[in-house]
Amino acid sequence: MDITKLRGDTREAHGKRQAQRLRREGKVPGVIYGHGQEPRNVAVDFKGLENALEHGAHLIELNLDGRPQPVLIKQVQFEPVSQAPLHVDFVWVDLNERVVVSVPLEFRGTPVGLQEGGLFEEHLVDLEIEALASQIPDSIRVNVNDLQVGQSLRVSDLELPAGATPVTAGETVICAVRAKAVSPEEEEAAELATEEGDVSEPEVIRREKEKEGGEAS
Repeated sequence: MDITKLRGDTREAHGKRQAQRLRREGKVPGVIYGHGQEPRNVAVDFKGLENALEHGAHLIELNLDGRPQPVLIKQVQFEPVSQAPLHVDFVWVDLNERVVVSVPLEFRGTPVGLQEGGLFEEHLVDLEIEALASQIPDSIRVNVNDLQVGQSLRVSDLELPAGATPVTAGETVICAVRAKAVSPEEEEAAELATEEGDVSEPEVIRREKEKEGGEAS
């Protein structure tokens, strides 16, 4: 696994004004904690963090004051409109320890049930797993080609990367193909067609009998 590299600096001051100043300078305020250490306020490169988030990075090699250190992205606060990162929480991590993270699901293929008129539904977009910090996958692939109408995939059906175990319950539904819902207008039309079919059939039988009776006479 390639570890994303990010530049950062220790910051002493904190507060709204200092955070605004950092953002004007192209930096994002953050904090690092965990492993029994005192929380440490930091400022990281905005573009570097944004690029790491776009690629789904979890493990970061943070070059903090010239010293590279492994950290995990724990939480990110985003600006509501632009979705630009406003603040980031990191946790110290040992590359040989197991950690719990949420990894995006990557759905691959086209369910055969779509050809039968079904609709594909995603119930989960991320899966919580436990894995070595140095072996966190960027995503987990889910093959949906064989899904028919009425079928679903659960967490227990997934093939996870070696060393990874699911934290999300095994019976949790990931995705499914359901039958397309019939609108009230379509149901009414179907019922009307059925009723008309029931009425027309006796008419045909009756006419055949009348014809037979006329020929006999």
